[in-house]
Amino acid sequence: MGFTVCNVFSCSTQTSILSNTIGRIHQYPLKGVFFLQKGSIFGYCELGFKPLLAVSNVAVQNGIAENQANEKPRYKWVKIGSDISEEQKHAILKLPPKMINRCKALMQQIICYSLEKGSMSLLLEAWVKSMKPERNDWLVVLKELDRLNHPLYFEVAELSLLAESFEANVRDYTKIIHGYAKQNRLKEAESVLLSMKTRGFTCDQVTLTALVHMYSKAGNLEMAEDTFEEMRLLGVPLDKRSFGSMIMAYVRAGKLSQGEALLKEMEEQEIYAGKEVYKALLRAYSMIGDSKGAQRVFDTLQLGGVIPDATICGLLMNAYIMSGQLSEACITFENMRRVGIESNDKCIALLLTAYETENNLSKALDVLMDLERDGVMLGREASELLARWFKRLGVVGEVELVLRDYASNLVH
Repeated sequence: MGFTVCNVFSCSTQTSILSNTIGRIHQYPLKGVFFLQKGSIFGYCELGFKPLLAVSNVAVQNGIAENQANEKPRYKWVKIGSDISEEQKHAILKLPPKMINRCKALMQQIICYSLEKGSMSLLLEAWVKSMKPERNDWLVVLKELDRLNHPLYFEVAELSLLAESFEANVRDYTKIIHGYAKQNRLKEAESVLLSMKTRGFTCDQVTLTALVHMYSKAGNLEMAEDTFEEMRLLGVPLDKRSFGSMIMAYVRAGKLSQGEALLKEMEEQEIYAGKEVYKALLRAYSMIGDSKGAQRVFDTLQLGGVIPDATICGLLMNAYIMSGQLSEACITFENMRRVGIESNDKCIALLLTAYETENNLSKALDVLMDLERDGVMLGREASELLARWFKRLGVVGEVELVLRDYASNLVH
């Protein structure tokens, strides 16, 4: 209900209150308007309002209708019954048995959520008002939504940041930023970052590292460099993850020398990158046939404690073959076997490529017989390469034999 005054003010109250107030309103000869005296129970003095004039009863009724239209919407919190879908029933039954009731109540509402009931913000507001949750309750709900990979996870997570009972800290923002980054949703991540800064939180090492990783993954080298430089300027410690993310940004941008320079800087600080970072840089050098760069990275990763496997050795072999250093590729294969690294089909195919380029069939057959004695069977790529080589030489019978052996290996 409303009571319109002086065409500029309406006050929401109940019908019973308005009826009881009539007796306290005194009519004055002021061209048909009413004056609200100081004794009115509307309490304008307490609320800081000044005495105001009210227009005719028609205006009062209009004001009432207007206030009803502007009344704050509420979430229709309906107890979850049996009239839900089988999928929703199944999801509710799978909620952790030890989850406390107030968390379970919210999870049930989210599982059965629809826009017709109201917005998600109103749902959470209703939950806070009725259940009085603490921070741990919010975390339980968010953890469960994350585990379920629920489509409303990010919306609930962002809204939780605004709730006083959630007691948001910088790490809560970082987790959402990182989550958006994993899905390449840069705009949403940057929006959360802006919100974090607006609320007075300062970016720390974890947040900035997550941003470098995000920009690196998205191929945005400029923003990755700017964020990485911000870490340096702020004196934030640079760790394995921040270095690794920046190196990957350089690899994706094709700036391999800058990535390698960061590897050297890490070495000087006795920080060593992860295996995948070394492999990415080695692969990039391998694909362009830069054997010197590939060998440098190969040596560096061993200093970093990474034990080479067949994939890493294959990348080095490929770099040598692409640069025309066929003998070096063969030596790499021999060294790999000497130290006990089991060769894979790709490495054998690369070796055959080197021997085919040199037209050295006898050497290729010798190696293949050695591999067979060691129980190493040819895979698809090596078998098809050998068959093409035999076919080019006009040795049709051997082609059929090779393909038959390969088919037999697939069966066994």
